[in-house]
Formats: sequence, C-alpha cells, structure tokens
Amino acid sequence: MNSESLSEIIADRLNNQFNQLSKQFFSQIEETNSKFFVLDNLLPEDITLDIYNNFPSKNSYHFHNTFREKKFTFKQLDTLENSLIGDVTSAFQMDNVKESIERITKTINLENDPSLYASGLSRMDVGHFLNPHIDNSHDANRKRYRKFNLLFYVTPDVKQSDGGNFELWNKDVKTPLKIPAIFNRLIVLETTKDSWHSVDHVRSNIHRCCVSNYYFSEDSQESYQYYHVTSFLGRPDAKITRLYSVIDNLLRNTFSKITGFSRGKKRIRTKKYD
Repeated sequence: MNSESLSEIIADRLNNQFNQLSKQFFSQIEETNSKFFVLDNLLPEDITLDIYNNFPSKNSYHFHNTFREKKFTFKQLDTLENSLIGDVTSAFQMDNVKESIERITKTINLENDPSLYASGLSRMDVGHFLNPHIDNSHDANRKRYRKFNLLFYVTPDVKQSDGGNFELWNKDVKTPLKIPAIFNRLIVLETTKDSWHSVDHVRSNIHRCCVSNYYFSEDSQESYQYYHVTSFLGRPDAKITRLYSVIDNLLRNTFSKITGFSRGKKRIRTKKYD
C-alpha cells in the first residue's frame, strides 16, 4: 500500500467523522485551553500493527536525555528497509488529508511540509518522559508558523496505567488532561504559544511508538508576529526544574534569535512523495 492509498483511508476516516471531530475541536474543556480532536481506529488494524513492527531497532535512534525529556527519535525515514513508515508519514502530508483537517478545524491557508521538519518517529521506553512544553513556533526557515501537530500512536495493548499518556495543560501548567496513547489513535492538536503539552513517565515495559507530522501556515495565530524555540517547564511539583526551565528557555530563545539557528534544520527531508 503506497502513500496515496493510505492518504485516502485517512481522509475518508476524517471526513466520515466530520461532525464529531469538529465538535470535539471547538468544545471548551476546563483542563486545557488547547484545541484538539482524537480519532481512534484510524487505519485497518493489520496496517497499524505492521507500522509498529517496522519501527527501527533501538540502536538506530537519536537519544534525548536531559531534564526536559527522555526519548528516542528517528528522522531518516528514507533509509528504512520497509517503505511503509515513510509512506504513512507522507500520507499525512498529502493535500486530501490536509484539506480534511482544514474543514474540521475551520482553518484556512494550511500548508503541508514534505521536508518533515521536526516530524518523524519517536519511541519511549520505561522511565522515558517529555516535560510540559510548547513547540518551536516556526518551520526550519522561520517563514511559516507551526499550526497543527498530528500524532499517530501505533503500540498495541497500551493502557493509561502503562504511562506514556499524552497530556494537555492550561496556561498555568498546573493540572493536565491525560489522553492515553492507545493503539491506532490519532491526536490532532492546534499549536499556539500557549498549547502546553507533555508525556507522563512510561511506567511499564512497553515501546511507546508515535508517527509525528506537522502543518504550517504563514498566518500568525495571534494578532502580532512572534517567535520562540521549543520551550519547557518542569512539572508542578518540580519547583527547581520549573525555575531552571524559565532561565533555560530565555537563554535558548536569545541564542536562536541572535544566531538564526534552527534546531533540526540540517535533517530535513529533500525527497518528495513517492
């Protein structure tokens, strides 16, 4: 199955659930000010299981291990022996999928990103986590605002008690809304300067695997122009980490604005869809 066929399945699922997903997206939830929707059973189960089984081996990933996060990431999708993961990633970037999300979210001028800047694969094992953060506001060239996260989870038999739950926060980042990263689930999140999100600690011996994609737009989400790097906070009970995070964010933002450095810019994909 190629990218085009997979994109048709995804677009059909989105379109068939249009009313429900749009209602989710525009509903107001006390725990978070972020707009999002969740779609389960995105692809036929056998295809999603095949995606999971073809994730790279552990030693292929880049390991992030800081106070901000602990996880594996992988971007070189074109090097994988099986093309399925590259195909499904490209499928999310196709116009029919993007246009379905535009209709659901009533968003105009979305742009896909075949370069896959900041997209790719992530794997989280026991003890891994991702602290509350807002994503880098722009693409690699700082021309477009990051507008939506598309997070597709493919690990079988995951329960909330396993940890690795996706979390959404309000502006004060005090109490999260937990969304389990269950098998065959897609989460679409609008990214803004206040869309704080995280992943709680993985507590069991699972491989929490996710295929990530992003959409961009030249339009600012605010009435003004802004820029920031990916910015982290400690969890509410980690007061020292939270204080240090504010200083760390300030230093990294200042460095990026002065130098024009964009993290991950050298790892963008130049190859277009198959």
